[in-house]
Amino acid sequence: MTEKNDIEKPQESALFEDVCGIINASRNRVAVYVNSEVCLTKWYVGKRIKEDVLYNQRAEYGKQVVKNLAAKLTNKYGRGWSDRSLFHCIRAAYTFTEEEIVYAVRRQFSWTHIRSLMFIEEPLARQFYMEMCRIEHWDSRTLEAKIDSKLFERTAISRKPEEIIKQELTQLKEDNVLQPDLVFRSSYFLDMLGLSDVFSEKDLESAIVSQMQDFICEMGTDFAFLGRQKRITVDAIDYYIDLLFYHRSLHRLVAIDLKLGKFKPEHEGQMMLYLRYLNQNERKQGEESPIGLILCSEGNTEHIEYLMLDENSPIKVAQYYTQLPDKKLLAEKLQRAIAIAKNNFSEQKNK
Repeated sequence: MTEKNDIEKPQESALFEDVCGIINASRNRVAVYVNSEVCLTKWYVGKRIKEDVLYNQRAEYGKQVVKNLAAKLTNKYGRGWSDRSLFHCIRAAYTFTEEEIVYAVRRQFSWTHIRSLMFIEEPLARQFYMEMCRIEHWDSRTLEAKIDSKLFERTAISRKPEEIIKQELTQLKEDNVLQPDLVFRSSYFLDMLGLSDVFSEKDLESAIVSQMQDFICEMGTDFAFLGRQKRITVDAIDYYIDLLFYHRSLHRLVAIDLKLGKFKPEHEGQMMLYLRYLNQNERKQGEESPIGLILCSEGNTEHIEYLMLDENSPIKVAQYYTQLPDKKLLAEKLQRAIAIAKNNFSEQKNK
């Protein structure tokens, strides 16, 4: 009797796992279907209200029309159709074309994703967040945090002319291939490290390693940590790379050097030495050439702006913040940097 029970237990366990798999797969399909229908329904509702208000030239009465409609819908269908919800539906209809909303639904964006995206005024920025959200599988909270931290404005791509931005985002949409300018940024927020007002480069490195998960979230989800103080030897002289990562989508090693103060020209030479060593001795078959990121505690100098503009340079330079700056000041600073960079880009192109 005992032997029979021992034989049946593994069979019962396998049966249980198989049935759970069937149920979970069904639940996932239902969840995807329900999410799609919710998003499409809200967009079509918004489109219908938008058409009614525009057709009847009732813009000045729009708020009252929506309020009355919300009361009737709530009475008939219950919660979920307040006037605020209807205004979100209308905004979605104004923001997205039918083709765009279907594309978002197919990528399993939730209504919360869509609601965050539709408040981005700049179409190119909105497209950037949609594609990065799709590629890196951000949940709605992560998307909102990226938008709030002005990720688009901090990436190298935002400093390019609009036509080039459009081309690169279209290419990302079609080929699913990330380019370095979509990954690397002009500044990073390292406030999660909890550093005091006075700290050394070694303190910064140790704090990053101890808070690696949060650091990688700020860098981007495709960064894989390989090690710290990576030793390389050139002409019997030892050098140490502060942090070494691998970026899965770029298929490249990424060397990070941490600097206190402003960027200096000699930092570039030091990083180039690291990259040439990694390219010759650490690069594996099928990988692209390594990239270097120099993180400086003070930044946005002309040196950095010129380096960020050079698409052929394997070195990126960025400023890091150990405390979050005021959003208004940050926005002004970013817009100024973008304007300068685009102007420099145009001047180089016209030479």
